[in-house]
Amino acid sequence: MSPLSSLITLMAGGLWSWLPLAFGLGYLLGSIPFGLLLTRAAGLGDVRNIGSGNIGATNVLRTGNKGLAAATLLLDGLKGTAAVLLADYFFGQVPAMLAGLGAFLGHLYPVWLKFRGGKGVATYIGVLLGLSWKAALIFIAIWIQVAMVSRYSSLSALVASAVVPIAIALMGQPELAIIAAVMSLLIFWKHRANIRRLSTGEEPKIGAKG
Repeated sequence: MSPLSSLITLMAGGLWSWLPLAFGLGYLLGSIPFGLLLTRAAGLGDVRNIGSGNIGATNVLRTGNKGLAAATLLLDGLKGTAAVLLADYFFGQVPAMLAGLGAFLGHLYPVWLKFRGGKGVATYIGVLLGLSWKAALIFIAIWIQVAMVSRYSSLSALVASAVVPIAIALMGQPELAIIAAVMSLLIFWKHRANIRRLSTGEEPKIGAKG
């Protein structure tokens, strides 16, 4: 059964209440600020006070602690995957997509941090991993290739985000392509300051401190 057919079945069966429940579950999981929690637990203070002020792995790396940065990257990704898999298990495929979107929005706009969260790249990948591992691999492959050439994390994320929704559509998954396109637009919005710095040559490269 396609996602669209699943949605129609849910609505016809009066189970539409599962959709906001799945979205809410995803949002709560996505809003856990692992970068902030890990750096504080390690005695490094508030990661929002260094570098870009972001709570994600790239900024955690600017503390000089590669282990914490790797842990942040992993956990920020897995919370997106967990949201998708849990929603799919309990509610179905369409709610799983909404849970993934909820997790992504939760990372970007966590209620616990006055809606000032991260930029969502790791969580985006985690959501894709739960919904389509092929799409996740495409994102990661593009990110790595661009990063190796440019040494810019932001540029790598922007290029991957632009390509992935198109790739998903070409793979015959239009509903997921729409979800991915929404997340990609938000990636660009959250990276607007990075885009300005890239255009002026002031964007810090991967591993740079300060």
